[in-house]
Amino acid sequence: MKNIKGYVSFVLHAHLPFVYHPESEDYLEEQWLFEAISETYIPLLLNFKKLEEEHVDFRITMSLTPPLLSMLDNELLQKRYIKYLKTHIELCEKEVVRTAYDERLNKLSHYYLERYTNDLHVFKDVYNCNLINGFKHFQDIGVLEIITCGATHGYFPILYVNENTIRAQIAVGVQTYEKYFGRRPRGIWLPECGYVPQADKYLREFGIEYILTESHGILYADPTPLYGTFAPIVSPGGIVAFGRDIESSKQVWSSIIGYPGDFNYREYYRDIGFEADYDYIKPYIASNGVRVHTGIKYYRITSKSDFKDYYNPRWAMDTAERQARSFLRFKSCTNKLSI
Repeated sequence: MKNIKGYVSFVLHAHLPFVYHPESEDYLEEQWLFEAISETYIPLLLNFKKLEEEHVDFRITMSLTPPLLSMLDNELLQKRYIKYLKTHIELCEKEVVRTAYDERLNKLSHYYLERYTNDLHVFKDVYNCNLINGFKHFQDIGVLEIITCGATHGYFPILYVNENTIRAQIAVGVQTYEKYFGRRPRGIWLPECGYVPQADKYLREFGIEYILTESHGILYADPTPLYGTFAPIVSPGGIVAFGRDIESSKQVWSSIIGYPGDFNYREYYRDIGFEADYDYIKPYIASNGVRVHTGIKYYRITSKSDFKDYYNPRWAMDTAERQARSFLRFKSCTNKLSI
């Protein structure tokens, strides 16, 4: 028996359904994009920039799907995101006044005011409303590899009843990538990680060298891979396939057995959009009067009971750092196979 190291690559999948309604000033689903920009894409860019400034030679792979790229490049959606931020800043300023009676709550209202104000500065002044170029910079300096996805995130195992549909999904994915990044992608995150062998010839046609697929796409391959998901395999068509590692995914994804359910993290469902006095919050929810999330959440998960304590950003950051160290220790122990 001998131990052989396996490997784990960090691959982020950035995707949102395409939502664009110029005919409406208040289309609720557009907020999916605005929330993602503030909660995910800007924080990623800021952290990449911090690593660059600290001369950390990091490596990460990330997909940017055609629907997401098209929305990030849309001038009207960019203007609406700025309007979204200004509205949130106005609400936060009111929250600073309203919560003056409680020191902890008031500190959190200042926290959100600073966050949304900084988002507006970063989006307008740092990136000139173009986050795509922000990500392109990190690819150009060699620390980020951006990969593509299917044109509409269409699921290949269903679409292959008409193979031309799969070819179109790949073709548009590659063309969209070339439009924004000036070269062809080497890899593709298969939509919903669904693989079919019939896609190989089209992946090769458009220069795709590797794919990201679901774990069972690797584990149930024939012949069964010796190293499971801890090493890539090569399809009969010559495409290198990386599979998602089940245990790693659970740790970073599951709110039940993974890190996201930690009691120090924000409670997503306790939002002032649903809890503040209706007349007070009405200008900041849906135009038809329906309560919606505002992104201002004052509570942490705390426990599985109905009692929730106030959110503490410092505790959340400390928890994230502790879990990151735990993840690295866990992977260093589990990514070894005995044969």
